Amino acid sequence: MSDAEGINPARPRVRWLRWLLIAGGAVLVLAIAAFLVWALTPYRADETALEAMRSGGGVMVTEAREGIVFMPDTDPTTALVLYPGGRVEAKAYAPLARLIAEEGYLVVIEPMPLNLAVFGIGRAQRALDAFPGIDAWAVGGHSLGGSMAAEFAARELDGISGLVFLASYPASSTDLSDAALSVLSLRGTNDGLVTEQAVKDAQLLLPPRSESITIDGGNHAGFGSYGEQAGDGGSTLPAGVQAAISAEAVADLLSALSE
Repeated sequence: MSDAEGINPARPRVRWLRWLLIAGGAVLVLAIAAFLVWALTPYRADETALEAMRSGGGVMVTEAREGIVFMPDTDPTTALVLYPGGRVEAKAYAPLARLIAEEGYLVVIEPMPLNLAVFGIGRAQRALDAFPGIDAWAVGGHSLGGSMAAEFAARELDGISGLVFLASYPASSTDLSDAALSVLSLRGTNDGLVTEQAVKDAQLLLPPRSESITIDGGNHAGFGSYGEQAGDGGSTLPAGVQAAISAEAVADLLSALSE
């Protein structure tokens, strides 16, 4: 049968293409929906973290546009901006931030879009703008947050003096080997998500003034307060000890920046 007899052979092809586009669109919508559900169901801050969010003991805690602010009553001149790990609620780092603030340093935790720091690399700038009286700034983060904090530092070297990695390391595209930065890297021996070899390999991307500290018995999730994390090793440390060790090391770095 020919076109002249009223049947267009192109029509089945058009219909097939239409259904293919509809099916492809449906798959894309489902994929986006699945991603959003995944990203918007983070590891939640536990009761210990929520308790650390309360003001008192020489530290005022506020939630503002610039982030979750831990302000000591000592008129600080040195500060840290902290990026959360991937799919971890920002408040989960309140115990660590509070311990650092108790040593006299301003700490700002930056909540991230979709709980992923890759979508909020520049968020530290909010804190820098909100507290112009700070003389020395460090940025840092946990896991994915540390990698993105390193990227921010690479973009803003004039305004950043220190960099802190918590179970983290810079991305291969972030070369800071010539940067005038003081760098601190912390990792637990029982970390099931970030290997010791990965951290060592990344040392080539960091400046000579880099210090690495291994926390015996610590794990990946122990830098925050949000319970167990899938794929992680078990911590052999009492609750809060890993955060206390980390806070002391970070405070030492901030003290050196303030000199």
